[in-house]
Amino acid sequence: MNKKNGFVFTLCIFLVTLIGIIEVYSASVMWAKFKFQDSTYFVKRQILFAVIGMLGYVLAGKIHLKKIEKYQSLFFLISLISMILVLIPGIGVERNGSRSWFKIASFYIQPSEFLKFAMILTSAHYLSKKKRIDSFFKDLGPLLLLVLVGFGLIMIQPDFGSGIVMLACIVVMVFVAGCPLTYFIRGGMLAIAALVLLIVSASYRLERITSFIDPWKDPLGSGFQMIQSLYAIAPGGLLGRGFNASIQKRFYLPEPQTDFIFSIYAEEFGLLGGVLLIVLYFSIIYHGIMISKKASSSFEGYVGVGIISLFAIQVAINLGVVVGVLPITGITLPLFSYGGSSLVVVLTMLGFIRGFDHMNHD
Repeated sequence: MNKKNGFVFTLCIFLVTLIGIIEVYSASVMWAKFKFQDSTYFVKRQILFAVIGMLGYVLAGKIHLKKIEKYQSLFFLISLISMILVLIPGIGVERNGSRSWFKIASFYIQPSEFLKFAMILTSAHYLSKKKRIDSFFKDLGPLLLLVLVGFGLIMIQPDFGSGIVMLACIVVMVFVAGCPLTYFIRGGMLAIAALVLLIVSASYRLERITSFIDPWKDPLGSGFQMIQSLYAIAPGGLLGRGFNASIQKRFYLPEPQTDFIFSIYAEEFGLLGGVLLIVLYFSIIYHGIMISKKASSSFEGYVGVGIISLFAIQVAINLGVVVGVLPITGITLPLFSYGGSSLVVVLTMLGFIRGFDHMNHD
């Protein structure tokens, strides 16, 4: 069963990535031809990202995480500096209202993806050194401060979705560390208050909440994307319209190869296709947890928890958004949505988990 966990884990990751490449082509073909006069523009780049990511997966699987623990603070510092640099006009690039990318040639790099991993490493190091959590401020205060710095830099961009995912991931890690339940209640009350302030402080966030409650209130404005997503999913039926047969990708659903790619996938492959993909995601998460139990140190164990929880939270939020049970956040579907930084970083992080299985057998 031990070897089976690793094999199934890798197989499911490969299948989701492969299906994602196929669907990126289908979802983007119209938009790519219109914008770049090349219907394969996005899929060619996604294939390149997948190859780099798979190399990262293989290499990470051969690295003993304990050996890089001493460099976690340097990685965290570099990630913070990159998050500051991306905010500077002329260095960082603004897209869709967020200054979240560096542009190198024709490629965009999103430093917040690297910050998430750096935050997991730093949190894992801190929690592994802290044997017990007896005081909210004394034991959790330093970690909370680091997390708030990272969260603040993400919010300045602004990238509300990534910030929430990162916070939720750290909360899971702290929970696993044995933090008393009363601390979660206390922290949760502060988080809810801060969340309300963040939402009311930006009109576009408030619009997302109101459009989530009633997208038909502004069907051509804030509710447009949600409505078009549901229009894509509903006609899919049991088996879908068929590959490359989506109607909504024909300039109805904006940039369908990114956050809402599952909507196009569900339209083309129906309920059965959607269930298959969700089963593959569940399998990755389940076997990732099983493999993480083999971690040879508390640091590695916390890293495994952080990576799997980050992955699972992103999947849950993205799927919740596209089917209309959560407000729009801008969170991509891991391994599936178009995007270089996300695909490369996620595959590399999952590779470290696969490494637990290799190290266990060596």
